[in-house]
Amino acid sequence: MPDSAAAPRYDVIAIGNAVVDVIASCQEELIDELQLNRGGMTLIDEARAEELYAAMPPAREVSGGSAANTLAGLSTLGLQCAFIGQVADDQLGKVFRHDMRATGIDFDTPARDGEPATGRVLIFVTPDGERTMNTFLGAGQYLPAAALDEELIASGAILYLEGYLWDPEEPRRAMRRAIKVAREAGRKIAFTASESFVIDRHGGDFRAMIDDGVIDILFVNESELATLTGEDDFEAGIAAVKDKVPVLVATRSEKGAVAIAHGTRAEVAAVPVTRVVDTTGAGDQFAAGFLSGFAKGEPLTKCLKRGAIAASEVISHYGPRPETDMQALMLERL
Repeated sequence: MPDSAAAPRYDVIAIGNAVVDVIASCQEELIDELQLNRGGMTLIDEARAEELYAAMPPAREVSGGSAANTLAGLSTLGLQCAFIGQVADDQLGKVFRHDMRATGIDFDTPARDGEPATGRVLIFVTPDGERTMNTFLGAGQYLPAAALDEELIASGAILYLEGYLWDPEEPRRAMRRAIKVAREAGRKIAFTASESFVIDRHGGDFRAMIDDGVIDILFVNESELATLTGEDDFEAGIAAVKDKVPVLVATRSEKGAVAIAHGTRAEVAAVPVTRVVDTTGAGDQFAAGFLSGFAKGEPLTKCLKRGAIAASEVISHYGPRPETDMQALMLERL
């Protein structure tokens, strides 16, 4: 086991889905025509992925995945990051690896031979900026515990885990192992719930981790908080969790965000944007902004402000990753 007393080499190490986002603008009618779950995320198989891709208007491809998007945001904000995730040995896998490394993120998980292909998310964006996601996880759902570099995991100050990847069995085992390694090394565990349907399926696991004190930083949005706690009232949901995790961060879209750390509460309003173009990645970039401050020991309100600024940048353009000089933007708006 690596030396737990060693200073961390990385600010954040994340385990998540390695997928490529395929994003297209469309009219409302196409959502109904294709019988999509408007505004939600639906898991699909490869045949359905091919069917939806054929029906899409002209699209653009960008590397995505929730935790990978968060790392991309963190890297642009100057933090040292590494990613663990599974791609196939195919063209999309090469695209994903290139994009991660080009963003300054270390990504050395070996590619997987054979089927299935590298995962992709087909995203339909309606004129109001709402995104409807259809996810083929592909190779990502076969990340084995054997692929973990335990010395790497122990070298990160924060281990950030993506709830989406809790669904398939192999990555779930890998993440449980990673949690053990990180905790033995004295590192912090950050967890994003990802989506209410994930909580519907695995809420028992998540609640057990919360109750057992495994999670140091929990990210949820308003609907995920309700699903996790069974409380439709936002404040009741906050009350149900706030004393069980050292840091709770709850986002509320246009209503801003709340964080409670060791009993101290902070709130910020959403940062206004001229026009919402695409909400893909808003939660991912909020987490990036928040963690960029948290890793530096900044006050809770400033961490939230960073999150709100990062989220406002990403919803003003297509794609889930920053396209602006984020360090300059933070200096300008903080």
